[in-house]
This record gives sequence, structure tokens and C-alpha cells, in this order.
Amino acid sequence: MQAIVQETYGSADVLRLARITRPEVADNGVLLRVHAAGLDRGTWHLMTGRPYLLRLAFGVRGPKNPVPGRDVAGTVVAVGSAVTKFSAGDEVYGIGQGSFAEYAVAREDKLARKPVNTTFEQAAVVPISALTALRGVCDVGDVQQGQKVLITGASGGVGSYAVQLAKALGAEVTGVCSTTKLDMVRSLGADHVIDYTRDDFADGAHRYDLIVDIAGSPALSRLRRALTPTGTAVLVGGEEGGNVTGLDRQMRALVLSPFVRQRLTGFIPRERSSDIERLTHLIEEGKVTPSIDRSYSLDRVPEAMRYLVAGRVRGKVVITV
Repeated sequence: MQAIVQETYGSADVLRLARITRPEVADNGVLLRVHAAGLDRGTWHLMTGRPYLLRLAFGVRGPKNPVPGRDVAGTVVAVGSAVTKFSAGDEVYGIGQGSFAEYAVAREDKLARKPVNTTFEQAAVVPISALTALRGVCDVGDVQQGQKVLITGASGGVGSYAVQLAKALGAEVTGVCSTTKLDMVRSLGADHVIDYTRDDFADGAHRYDLIVDIAGSPALSRLRRALTPTGTAVLVGGEEGGNVTGLDRQMRALVLSPFVRQRLTGFIPRERSSDIERLTHLIEEGKVTPSIDRSYSLDRVPEAMRYLVAGRVRGKVVITV
């Protein structure tokens, strides 16, 4: 089969198209014919091997799994002996291993049936980003109807879902993004938008019950100035968290939080089928819609990665296989 492979950590230049053996399926695994795969920041982290703590789990000198890609949508080809939820021919989506390929494997407990009202391309860009948003907004942020919610990085992969989830739960949502992406964030349902190139959300003019900080504001003091006295700030992502652990901001927040009235916290994302099924219901009810910026063929994955790194993506990027 054809697949994107990498032997070492580095920039998009380490990615190349190759012909490799089709993966074997484990007892609790599912073999998928990949129709589409999502591209997210996590894939970039695994490609570069940063933060370096990741290498302890994914390979010290180079990736243990040479095929990148985790978000996946496709058709079941075969299942392991312990699999009971799926069978050949089922259309599914979720989190797999090596989805930048014609075939990929995934664990049964990280898959769900594809929403009936989405294409494979739309389904493929949901799992990791939307699960992160679900965890940050709903589970950790515990957003309530009528609350004022601020989302930084609102135009990105996680942010585009966070805006929709907060709106679906009845919050008054303000999205922070750059000038060229204001209209896109409004189209997601944001009640208000802030252009960070012109205005400062932490100028004291407005206070928020919940801030979901996806853009990575390095100064916790800025987030606290924008919170209500008992508000919550949820820190997402590791882009501004240092090259060693990627968790510097979250660790500082957890240390400070017990000494202030405001709640400052981060979280570890969850990858389980029950949460993917929660997203399926929201998508089928029309409360959440995947937003795709660009589509790239499998042989153009390096180009897609460069586009992601450049920071120009509005919503999500999908790889069609």
C-alpha cells in the first residue's frame, strides 16, 4: 500500500510517500480502508519530536511507528477476534495509528460509527480536535447556560469546535482571532469577536466566567485579568509550554490555582469511543459542523503540514486518500 513515512524527527521535509506492507490487525483492533485523515497540531508534535518528553513514549531517536497520522475516517476491512462492535463494511471514524496511508489500524475503543450527515472528509477532521474542545469546554470548563465564555485561538482546529460546543450549551461566546479570520469565527456562531492584532481581551473592559486558552497566552496574569473573580481558565495545548515537557504553562497554573479564588487548570485529553459518540450526536443534531479549510491528496502531506505550521488554517485541513 501507499503511505507517508518518516524515519527521523524534523520538519515536513522528513515526510515522503512510499510503498509499504499493509498493517496487521490485533485482537482488539480494526483494519480500515482509509478514505480521509485529519491533520492536527498533535501530528506536528509527533513529526518534530517536540516536546522532547514525547520521545520516551514514541521513540527516542526516531518514531517507532514510521507512518504519521491519527485522525481517521474509513470503511472496516477486517476486525480482530475480540472486536464486537464493528464488522466489515461499517463506515467509522475515530483515532487510529498511521492514518496517512491507504490502510490503517485502530483500537475498537477509539472508534465510532460515522455521523450519517457527514462525508468521510468531514468526519476525519473531527476526532482529536473536537475531543480536545469537548474536554476543555464541557468536562473541565463545565460551561453553563448564560455564562460568558472567551475562546482564544477560536479560528483553529480545536477553537472552531470549542466555539460551537459553548454555543450549543447556551453560553455567550467571544472568539479571539486575527483580522482575516473574524468572519469565519462569526460564522461558527460566536456572539462577539476580538481581533488580537488590534484589541486586548485582557484590557479589563470585559470579564468572563470561562476562558478556554488555545492560543497559548504565556502570561497567566493576562488570563486572570479577563476572568471574573471566581472564573475558570482552561489551558489547552503545548505550543507555548516549552520544548521539554510542553506543560510549563499548565504546571504554573496548577501551582498558582490553590492560592487564588479563580480556577486555573489544564487537562490531559481523553481518547475513547463514548466521547466520540457524544460528538456524533451533536453533529447529527446540527449543533456542531466540521469546518474544512483545505483538502490535500496523500502525496501532498508535506505541503499540507507546511500550511498548518504557517498558521493560516481556518478550521481544519483534511488529507484525502
